[in-house]
Amino acid sequence: MDFTAYWQYSDMVTKSLFFVLLALSVISWVTGIIRVLQSRKLAANVADDLSQQIQPKQAELTESDAATRRLVTEQTLLKHIGRYRFASERGLPILGTTAAIAPFIGLFGTVWGIFHALHNIGMSGQAGLGQVAAPVGEALIMTGLGIAVAIPAVVFYNLAVRINRRVMYHANDRAHDLLANSAKLAASPQSRANSTPIATQSQSAKDQHIMAEGVQQAGHYSRSASS
Repeated sequence: MDFTAYWQYSDMVTKSLFFVLLALSVISWVTGIIRVLQSRKLAANVADDLSQQIQPKQAELTESDAATRRLVTEQTLLKHIGRYRFASERGLPILGTTAAIAPFIGLFGTVWGIFHALHNIGMSGQAGLGQVAAPVGEALIMTGLGIAVAIPAVVFYNLAVRINRRVMYHANDRAHDLLANSAKLAASPQSRANSTPIATQSQSAKDQHIMAEGVQQAGHYSRSASS
């Protein structure tokens, strides 16, 4: 089908809808690609970044009791997880809106194009099949354009949501490990206060073992995210 012939049948409304769909298509492709790439990068680095963010706060709470240490650590983790969730959802409203409204914009363009074609046929006084089929068929192009714009937006949206779920999984899982390590480290000063030198050395070795577990867990999350 010749596109120039379709363009001759269309009026300003149909042409405006065509450019709207074209703009939505470009925006959804650019937003979708950027969103997927950023989400994959966030999924690979979220566990290590969360550990780095919590280490300065834990250093400030070395003299605090166990309850205060756990409360402050938990609130800090929740704050950073909320920031990760907000960062991972950027651009998703654009993809969701495009996927929802693009078919309806195309359908409206089809209805308007059919009305415009039938009006021209009525004005010319020729109502044969040859005069009706071509304008109506060319008006249906708008429906196809709307669907063509909506499908990539839906694919990018679902893909980004799937990766974002993995981001939240790694962040929450790592947060539970950090809370557990914080509770273990909070109990160590109390045991040192009443311990012998031998017990102190044992507690120091235990603390080193806890820190080694944290390093191993960080490596586990990095390998899992990259896979």
